[in-house]
Amino acid sequence: MQCPRCHRTIDGKTKRCSWCGLDVPAGQHLLEESGVVIPIRSEEDGDDAQRARLASLGDRFIALLLDTVVVTFACVLIDVWALTQWGIFGNGELRITVASLVVGGGLNLLIGFLYLWILEATLGSTVGKAIIGIGVVNNSGRSAMAASAIRNLFRVVDGLGFYLIGMLVASCSKFRRRIGDFCAGTYVIEGNLSELTRAAAVLVWLALLGGGAWSLPRLYARPKPTQPPRHFPQVVLEVGRGDKSIYVKLPNRRIELSMISGAVEASAQNNSN
Repeated sequence: MQCPRCHRTIDGKTKRCSWCGLDVPAGQHLLEESGVVIPIRSEEDGDDAQRARLASLGDRFIALLLDTVVVTFACVLIDVWALTQWGIFGNGELRITVASLVVGGGLNLLIGFLYLWILEATLGSTVGKAIIGIGVVNNSGRSAMAASAIRNLFRVVDGLGFYLIGMLVASCSKFRRRIGDFCAGTYVIEGNLSELTRAAAVLVWLALLGGGAWSLPRLYARPKPTQPPRHFPQVVLEVGRGDKSIYVKLPNRRIELSMISGAVEASAQNNSN
């Protein structure tokens, strides 16, 4: 049987959903089998929201940090792969091309969105949220996939200033909703996850990080291009190493870090044509 609000599978004899706190009507499983749909309760039902045990902003922030670490590892792997495909290596120098930035940046955004969208839509929690024991409840008339897509697309707005906008809006909201939650009809609650489930989430998190750390040097060891790519070959950044310095060269500026007597000195100069 499914909860008529958050659509999670629950026991047919239960009286309250352990995830969203909704009182399950008697005979709900019979109504479900007959195809009768119970309307989802209003988002503004304050008593119901309180029974749902809203997740604290602190727990949500910690879960965000855990998920950010996973996504960052994935993005680093993608960026290294893009550089070994469309960057230019040679003479102790790495030249980053427009092609490598476009492919790497595009895939970074896609992977980050898919990670949040699919896990929240199918499981109700990302790995970070599962570790903390919180989850996303869909309290709208939309499908879980649609609500999750809207919620995570609005991270573009909520995430401004390192999620300052999202935290300010959620802290002023009665139900601790950020802009994405308001638009998607969702809110984040404390779940009834078992210790075993949360421990499994920790193991998954560690496995993802371990897999990324294992893959990174092997990915970088692959043969690297020495010629510019066929499409978008323009160089936007050069990174190189001299005898006692490391330099970064932009189209109109060169920044050099010199190692002198164990100290680091930085100098910048404009490039002349």
